[in-house]
Amino acid sequence: MKTIKYLLLSAILVGFTACSEDDYDYNPAPEPLPELTAGTADFSKYVAVGASFSAGFTDNALFIKGQENSFPNILAQQFAKVGGGAFSQPLMKDNIGGLILGSTVVAAPRLYLDLSGSSPAPKLLNATPTTQLTDVLSGPFNNYGIPGAKSFHLGIQGYGSLNPYFGRMASSATASVIGDAVAQNATFFTLSEIGGNDVLSYATSGGIGMNQVGNFNPATYGGNDITDPNVFAASFEATVKALTSNGAKGAVANVPYITNLAHFTTVPHKPLSPANPAFGPQIPLLNNIFGALNQIFAQVDPSRQIVFSTTAASAVVIHDESLTNIAPIIEGALNASPTFPAFIAQFGLPAEAAPLVAKLLANTYGQARQATANDLLVLPSMNTIGTVNMAVVQALMAQGVSQALAGQFSVEGVTLPLEDKWVLIPSEQENIKTATDAYNQSIAAVAAQYNLAMVDFKSILQTASSTGFADGDFIFTTKLVSGGLISLDGVHLTSRGYALMANEFLKAIDAQYGSNFIAAGVKANPGDYPTNYNKDLR
Repeated sequence: MKTIKYLLLSAILVGFTACSEDDYDYNPAPEPLPELTAGTADFSKYVAVGASFSAGFTDNALFIKGQENSFPNILAQQFAKVGGGAFSQPLMKDNIGGLILGSTVVAAPRLYLDLSGSSPAPKLLNATPTTQLTDVLSGPFNNYGIPGAKSFHLGIQGYGSLNPYFGRMASSATASVIGDAVAQNATFFTLSEIGGNDVLSYATSGGIGMNQVGNFNPATYGGNDITDPNVFAASFEATVKALTSNGAKGAVANVPYITNLAHFTTVPHKPLSPANPAFGPQIPLLNNIFGALNQIFAQVDPSRQIVFSTTAASAVVIHDESLTNIAPIIEGALNASPTFPAFIAQFGLPAEAAPLVAKLLANTYGQARQATANDLLVLPSMNTIGTVNMAVVQALMAQGVSQALAGQFSVEGVTLPLEDKWVLIPSEQENIKTATDAYNQSIAAVAAQYNLAMVDFKSILQTASSTGFADGDFIFTTKLVSGGLISLDGVHLTSRGYALMANEFLKAIDAQYGSNFIAAGVKANPGDYPTNYNKDLR
């Protein structure tokens, strides 16, 4: 009986334990999501106004797949679940990207990620665009994202004759972007990245205030000067006033510090490795050449001294237009030096060439220094550093310098200071920040005045560039190729990045108008969108 008793007790204990373990492992069904509501907003007719980001520009081009994954189109798909209507976009003819005028390519094809080398790198698609600049589409459209548009461009009548991306969708030859957008009588709108191009062309040109680009390029179109903050403020408020004139609600985004983008953070200021067989063996000779100049720099401004390391990476040599031009001091000191004729003799030059060489060195290095961590090199400079500038070679040869010696003194970033267009020096970066801060003050004030939702895109990009920005299963950073947020051109977002942007708009809209897209689980899944497109996509 005792045995039976203990067996029964054991069975009871085992059963109790089993039940406890089942209870512990039990995963209850998730709480049902709330029913989706639009709050006080009406999404039945949605219109997007903006620039490249609104258009879906990615990998340095506009093409169908990128447009289909534009953040306004992603938003429209969410709006459709709460009464939103159709969303029409001015699609390109292909997935090649770019524009042609007749048979002439006026905007290049898209970039793709080339995996054939030792490390993945952006490469221009080897294909000819098929979208004719002069082919005008019949609207109306819902997406008025115009690559290259600055704040004051939106109200220009006839802007289609200046910007082909708007020209192919404008309602008439005299139409303005804002006029066509307002004509759609939208119930809801987004106004995004207005202000970005107002500083971007200045930044991508290395702080050059004059447009030096021949063919149309969305990143530099319309001149490179930073838009005056007062002009921006008036243009932005006029745009919002027009878009809200029928009582429409909307959401706006502020302007990030564009210097956080991969276009300005990818190329290091110290890219010159002594392990490079084209550079390392030349270091002793280079230090000998700059030794003569460094004696002068030490007297005038020691920060200008140029020295290349034999054991670690060295900084490139740049032209800094903010420095006092000491060319006359250099020329005078070299001509007065009794050892200078002997110095140039090592290059096979006669003593009588000393005055010519002194002038050449003075003109070349009068505003030169090595880059520091405070300088930003623009992305295209990676293809220039270390190359021989043949135009400079020819100019030196025209002055009697031998071809071999001219080549030695024409190596970009080494013996030839990188031009202003390749570098953003601190003062130029400060110009960009000052303007951006002023733009954002205006955007915040107008958003408050008109009771609009506002997306803090500036904070999003800052977080992504430092600790990373989370959305779903992804941590987005601003690193080129691997960060997931910035496309191969270093400026525009990836399609996955545009999904993140759409979700941030939904958050802001929920907060302002009482909708519940995020709480109801109605948002984009970033994993459904690519970070780049296959080169075979046409």
